[in-house]
Amino acid sequence: MSGLPSRGIVFVTGTDTGVGKTWIGCGLVRALRAAGRAVVVRKPAESGCEARRGVLFPADAAALRSAAGSEEPLEHVCPVRLEEPLAPAVAAARAGVRIDPARIVQEIVERSADADVVVVEGAGGLLVPLWERYLYADLARDLGAAVVIVVGARLGAINQALLTVEVAATRGLVVSGLVINHPQPAEDVATRTLETTLRELTTVPVLAAVRHGEDPTSVLRDLIAC
Repeated sequence: MSGLPSRGIVFVTGTDTGVGKTWIGCGLVRALRAAGRAVVVRKPAESGCEARRGVLFPADAAALRSAAGSEEPLEHVCPVRLEEPLAPAVAAARAGVRIDPARIVQEIVERSADADVVVVEGAGGLLVPLWERYLYADLARDLGAAVVIVVGARLGAINQALLTVEVAATRGLVVSGLVINHPQPAEDVATRTLETTLRELTTVPVLAAVRHGEDPTSVLRDLIAC
């Protein structure tokens, strides 16, 4: 069985927004820790942040930090926090905030020296812009990261998954595999047949399928590469 990477930098992306990247990412972080790995987490930019006591709070980044058992300041885990629920490049431009991808890459690479693995969560999918024309696919490439694609189990997921795999291939990214997540409790023919269909249509391994409400930690633990 193919395994999840347990060394270096792992980039968690999705086939779309709302597919459960953070849920799966947190499970991956906990699974890595259970396997004895020292883990650092990063969410370079988070949009849609709510204000708490006058400060924008990055809920996804906070969840990742909690999963890692980290005491790092949230501004290290998530250096860019944006209020509007838009692509980071768009939200940042509207807020007058400048994002420096080179600085983000440098910080993550330097931080990776202090851990077995750095888990980096993107926003939306690979072609979402982080800053101007710089996409999350570019970030994954510049980090030399292994990519884990979270596929939301719903109608349309086949097309989204295959497009994401193709984009990754054309950009020279190394995809470790797909993780199917069921964000909704109700299942139908589309969601029940998704895993089998993806296994038939792509050579990228389907690493796991996480049912609604299922703790992804236990599902992913056995997939951690030695």
